Order: sequence, then C-alpha cells, then structure tokens
Amino acid sequence: MERMNPFAVKREICEIGRRMYEREFVAANDGNISVRISDKEILTTPTGVSKGYMTPDMIVTVDMEGRVVEGSRKPSSELKMHLKVYRERAEVRAVVHAHPITATAFSVCGLGLDKAFMPELVVTLGLVPLATYATPSTDEVPDSISDYLADYNAVLLAHHGALTWGRDLTEAYYRMESVEFSAKIVMAARQIGDPNLIPCDKMPALVKIREGLGIKGVVPACGIAPAASAPGAGSAGSAGSAASGARASAAELEEIIAKVSERVSAAMGARGR
Repeated sequence: MERMNPFAVKREICEIGRRMYEREFVAANDGNISVRISDKEILTTPTGVSKGYMTPDMIVTVDMEGRVVEGSRKPSSELKMHLKVYRERAEVRAVVHAHPITATAFSVCGLGLDKAFMPELVVTLGLVPLATYATPSTDEVPDSISDYLADYNAVLLAHHGALTWGRDLTEAYYRMESVEFSAKIVMAARQIGDPNLIPCDKMPALVKIREGLGIKGVVPACGIAPAASAPGAGSAGSAGSAASGARASAAELEEIIAKVSERVSAAMGARGR
C-alpha cells in the first residue's frame, strides 16, 4: 500500500467533518472519521471534538491496534469498529460513522434499507442491513458489524446511526450521504402511499452497472425485503430466502412509518429551536 500524504489527508478529514456537521449528520461531538494512509498507519478524529470545528493538528495517528503513534489528543472511542473494517476489508481506505436523522430513525424503529426502491440505492449502496444493538465504545460494536463487512458497503447500527466505508474518504462519505438521502425518500414515499419495487427484470442491468463501477456486495432481493437482522447473505437470492415469511403486514408498515415520521419531526423541531 502506497503511503498517502498525511497532511493532505488531515485537511480532507476536517473538510468532510465540516460537511457532516453542516448537513446535520452529527451534533456536538458526535461521529468519527478515519483514513488508512499506509499498511500500518491510520488517521482518525479525536474524541470530544465537534466535527464541524476540527483543524488538521487535532487529527491523531494510530497503528492497526489503535495505539497512538502521533498526536496529543485521544482517538475516538469508536475507533474499534473502524479497525474492524480495515482488518476485514483490505481494499478499504476510509470509514465514516455518523447519526443522520432519518437513517438513525430507521435504525431506532428496527428497519434497514433493504428494498429495491431506487436505482441509485441498488447501484451505490446495495443492501444496507441493520446490525443488532451494541453498547457504544465497547467491543460489542465491532462484534455487531462483523457479519456484514464482507458483503456490504454500509450498515445501520441499531439506535446508533450509520457506518459506511469506501476505497477513499470521498466514497465513504458519499455513501453516508446516500444512506440518509435514501432513508428520506423511503420515508416520504411511505407517507404518500405504497412504494413500488423496481421490476425484477430490470435488476440485472443495475447489477451490471454496479459491477462496472467496481462495487461489490449484496443487493436487495427481487420482489421481497430481506430480514433486517439476517447477516452474511452471499447473494440477492440467498438474502431473499432468509427473509421468506419475515415481511410485515400493511398495517404494521404503516405503524412503523408513523413512528419514524414522528421521531424525525420531533428531532427536526428540536434542531430548529
């Protein structure tokens, strides 16, 4: 792995942190960002600092075990899940964790983004599963995402926001944007009516586009929604098989969407005060 320019990466981390803060993906000191700059070095955001007000000198350098090798601050307490991603996915160079309002509301209601509603969701993200709840800053968190790392590019953390990763920081951040944007569209569509899935015969073309972009991983199953908590599905077909019988009734879906809408409205109202 060719070593990246540390100072340039630190500036990029600060810029992405500012964007996350301005888009309300994080509040106060929430969220964390990391970039793997060599085989043995990772740059990560420090604990206790707003992502909207970071400066390059605040960024901490750690090794693959999370030990600080450069910097005067402590790394994020959520570094454990970043390290887990890097160990499991050799091609990943960046990881982003945030609490985007709508996507986090989905995770609070026990929902993943697991249906083929939009081409963009299928191509850029694939299937976004929901990991089981884990206490923040503990080993429970990396354990909770372990089953999803090989076959997915993003995951919702139950009651705890979202985690995305990519081949560079821009890709990891764009995936976070896509997670939140998709969640907003799905919520709005549910408020209007019963959203239609992409026709099954159109899915192979989307998968081909996805593969042409070098993106691997599981996509939503055709015509059904995989169980949000079913880990390790190796293909769209196997994901669908795992979910047979797990679909909610129309009444249950309406109740879920109502809860999501209520939580998001309350959160946005609080932000506006």
